[in-house]
Amino acid sequence: MSSTDNTTARAGRAGRRAHADYTGAVYGSMLAASVVIGAGALGAFPRLQLVVLLLLTGLVFWVGHVHAQLFGARLAHGSLDRATILRVCREEWPIVKAAVPPALAVVVSPLLGLGVEGAVWLAVVVAVAGQVGWSAAGARQAGASWRLVSVTAAINLLLGLVIISFKLALSH
Repeated sequence: MSSTDNTTARAGRAGRRAHADYTGAVYGSMLAASVVIGAGALGAFPRLQLVVLLLLTGLVFWVGHVHAQLFGARLAHGSLDRATILRVCREEWPIVKAAVPPALAVVVSPLLGLGVEGAVWLAVVVAVAGQVGWSAAGARQAGASWRLVSVTAAINLLLGLVIISFKLALSH
């Protein structure tokens, strides 16, 4: 690869980052929190099952989003090419990436001396924090004012607290 090709490739990656859409990461974080709440409500289970469930659910939803985007693109444009398929797969990948931090929280929970219930709570907190953080990052990236960034973060925190309230309700 020539230096011109490297420069062009780096510029393309920088352009994609500059126009990043954080919607998938926000959605994926919310999905991860919901998965943890649902799994945690079922009682005791091995941590590995929760990690696998988080990652596989993220992958299934990613495939569903890719399919929906490609189906919509096919209807709008008549045909799909390899570049479009790869672009859509890349754009929707944050849904999967958002499941990784809560899964890692479950993995490290024994090192923090947490039992299964503590691992569930840690994963939920990490997922909700990701949801709030990604929404704020997306708003800033889009050029929103700090006031609007605060509003979107607050709304996503409220949504996360609603998910947490489900856990509390299911636990009693």
